[in-house]
Amino acid sequence: MTFSIAQAAEHSGLSIDTLRYYERIGLVDPPARDAGGRRSYTEEDLSWLVFLTRLRTTGMPIRMMREFAQLRRLGSPTAGRRKQILLEHRASVRERIAELQSCLDVLEYKISHYSQLEHTFVEGITA
Repeated sequence: MTFSIAQAAEHSGLSIDTLRYYERIGLVDPPARDAGGRRSYTEEDLSWLVFLTRLRTTGMPIRMMREFAQLRRLGSPTAGRRKQILLEHRASVRERIAELQSCLDVLEYKISHYSQLEHTFVEGITA
């Protein structure tokens, strides 16, 4: 089964312009073309796009994504380096999660604090 660029964009959550950009910078291999010259994406292409989207969502720089894509094209001999890239990125994502959790803890504290102030204020008015 094949998919149009619009279907690939919808499935991956990327815009059509982003798909073309990813193709232009080498993150995505140029897809096959149908008889009308339109891009035709495979299930494997869509899986790769979803993976790229996850990398980008987790903050991987385009530069690292490009290196990963180039290594992927070279196949199995590059598995070790690709794994290393993912291990390093995972560590970075975990650090960001911890930082965000700390920020969330502060927000939760402040919300609780203001809830207590509101409650005390309302009790003072009704007393």
